[in-house]
Amino acid sequence: ILSGGAGTRLWPLSRAVMPKQLLPLVTDKTMLQETALRVRGWPGLMAPLVVCGNEHRFLVAEQLRGVGITPHGILLEPAGRNTAPAVAAAAAFLKAQDPDAVMLVLPADHVIEKNEAFRVAVERAAAQVEQGALATFGIVPSAPETGYGYIRRGEPLPGCDDCYKIERFVEKPDRNTAEGFVADGGFYWNSGMFMFRADRFLAEIEKHAPTIAQAAGAAVQSAYRDLDFCRLDEAAFAASPSDSIDYAVMEHTRDGVVVAADIGWSDVGSWSALADVQDKDASGNAVRGDVYLDSTSNTLVRAESRIVAVVGVKDLVVVETNDAVLVAHKDMVQRVKNVVDHLKGNERTEHLYHTKVYRPWGYYEGIDAGDRFQVKRICVKPGEKLSLQMHHHRAEHWIVVSGTARVTCGDNVTLLSENESTYIPIGMTHRLENPGKLPLHLIEVQSGSYLGEDDIVRFE
Repeated sequence: ILSGGAGTRLWPLSRAVMPKQLLPLVTDKTMLQETALRVRGWPGLMAPLVVCGNEHRFLVAEQLRGVGITPHGILLEPAGRNTAPAVAAAAAFLKAQDPDAVMLVLPADHVIEKNEAFRVAVERAAAQVEQGALATFGIVPSAPETGYGYIRRGEPLPGCDDCYKIERFVEKPDRNTAEGFVADGGFYWNSGMFMFRADRFLAEIEKHAPTIAQAAGAAVQSAYRDLDFCRLDEAAFAASPSDSIDYAVMEHTRDGVVVAADIGWSDVGSWSALADVQDKDASGNAVRGDVYLDSTSNTLVRAESRIVAVVGVKDLVVVETNDAVLVAHKDMVQRVKNVVDHLKGNERTEHLYHTKVYRPWGYYEGIDAGDRFQVKRICVKPGEKLSLQMHHHRAEHWIVVSGTARVTCGDNVTLLSENESTYIPIGMTHRLENPGKLPLHLIEVQSGSYLGEDDIVRFE
């Protein structure tokens, strides 16, 4: 399962540290969880190997644990390098364990509504993979979409329904070209899902993109364990060019096969695409959260933290989060990327993280901030602790709301219970722990001349 990417097209819900695959966009489960559950129990499939970025590692592990899945492994990319290096590293990792390993490569952020049809398509692909093919899944188009790449099918393969040689890959077309593709009947949407033997993929990427193959192989060879994770070697992986599987391998190999699949697929690549796969009311509205509608039609409204009232509009996307609101026409949602670029260019943080930020020990959430102060709500999971640390520019006041806190402040260690508080002076070494069996909730008030998250000196 490929769980990389920043998900900028679904801002403000998707952020750099909380991209769309880690969000419950369509159901009450996240897209990563849905992807893993979709194939759980299929004959012959082992637990998933997940490739993700370092900053998402604890969320990925926690979300899989939340649905009762213990992954075969979690490979950590030290830097984003697109899909080809990620899959090459996974292939090298698996081949070292099993020379005959077969890989089913699934992005973590896709919707598939017809699971049985998908299973049948995978079985058809597996038969071709046994003969050395590199298979991809072509989605039978339901509309002349301009946001997807296409695959032109070639000769049919004997003895395999809906299996064809790949004639060529086609870039995202304009509207007229897309309409011609759909009318032709020989073009499929490029799903970005693949199946092949690990050794065959490695042989092909060595032939067509040797620099990627060498970098990924070296990154796996020098990888090291970190808790439940496998960290790919930073220098080796960073030396790889950034490229997709399509460009690096599938467009060049002579053994490419496309399996036609009518599986209710979407990559949920925009807010309008998300609206298409959600349940709608009689007026065509897709709603989630505390929402009031009046004389509104064909509109997606998502409220995360407060009531959102929408009156007398149509064909809009309205998304509210605790620190940002997006209002866009459905035909213009691809321009959300421009908003993210604006935030980056002005050195803002709303594209990076939400007001609630998850950490291995729990989370913190910004409540209020002003000149020389900010207030946070902190939750520490049972048995967890923060690093021993010190701040040069701020003091902190901690008030326990519920649970028990073990507080280290200099040489003193004290236990605080509900409604008790403590003070951490500027420059004082300190640590917060939860020794109990229930979550620890507290309010933190910071005061000082500089309150940035980078004013932390960690000792452990």
